[in-house]
Amino acid sequence: MKFSLTQRLMSAWLALAAVTVLLVAWLAPVLTPFLSAAVLAYVLQPAVDRLARHMPRALAAVLVELGAIAALLGVVLLIVPVISRELPVLREQIPVLAVRLNEHLAPWLAQFGIQIKLDIASIKTFVLKYFDANGDDWLATLLSSARIGGSFLLAIVGNAVLVPVVTFYLLLDWHDLLRRLRRMVPPRYREAVLDFVRECDAVLGQYLRGQVLVMLILAGYYTVALALAGFELALPVGVFTGLGIFIPYLGFGVGAALALLAGVLQYASLYGVGVVAVVYGAGQVIESFFLTPRLVGERIGLHPLAVIFVLLAFGHLFGFVGVLLALPAGALVLVALRRLRAGYVASRLYQG
Repeated sequence: MKFSLTQRLMSAWLALAAVTVLLVAWLAPVLTPFLSAAVLAYVLQPAVDRLARHMPRALAAVLVELGAIAALLGVVLLIVPVISRELPVLREQIPVLAVRLNEHLAPWLAQFGIQIKLDIASIKTFVLKYFDANGDDWLATLLSSARIGGSFLLAIVGNAVLVPVVTFYLLLDWHDLLRRLRRMVPPRYREAVLDFVRECDAVLGQYLRGQVLVMLILAGYYTVALALAGFELALPVGVFTGLGIFIPYLGFGVGAALALLAGVLQYASLYGVGVVAVVYGAGQVIESFFLTPRLVGERIGLHPLAVIFVLLAFGHLFGFVGVLLALPAGALVLVALRRLRAGYVASRLYQG
């Protein structure tokens, strides 16, 4: 049985794609920092190009990367005032809250046959043990944990150093790398591949602009909603939650936990819990069913149901990194499917 030239070429490309997928799956832990650096370089590259018109490109890359690191640290440091302010209050309020739960919640639950009684003495002992510890005790605990999970800690530190270094070199040699990749494409397919890459670039640009818009809207929503409810830490908690939405689920979860902590300690009643439940529940509904599908999904051409499916599928396959890259990767898959559909509709198989 003889195969045509087109069939042989197609088989070769499919085999190459299969080998690539297997290599990526096998080397996933090693490729993760390089993939993260490539995404950062893609996002930061336009700013570097603008600055490089007025200064050496290496200096432009350093300045842009330092600005990005400073912005990331600024978002992380929004947690600091919450933690530093609430920990002393937490030490005082936890036993009080436990007593109130025993006095009010336990009798109410007993009506439904649920018997709950908190051990106040044990709770006080726990609080005194962990919240009265001095700095040396905390440092000793941290070092002990580092020894236990040394490889994990080493991986975190290694990635924290490796990702910025790889990002710098990618930003420095970005256009040269693109020229080399362009020359690797067979000449007869070069124009079609470049057209595909240009469409992917346009779709990813739409994704980034939509995602930034979602983050800003949610930062404003959570800040205003918590402020109207009387939260003293509405600004840092609301801004952190909104900007943290860029990391699906994790940003929302950390923001909700901080808001719950602030609400419980400020009001020492179920009012704080109720406000957080309403504000964050409504925010999650708005973000998941309106903002992300409309401002991100529609901009990149993904149906709202497709957005939800892509997030779940990539999260299941690749974990946290998959969730982070789900929508950009979904946008690229969408462009590829559009091209395949156009080729199928124009083929003899479809037209008979």
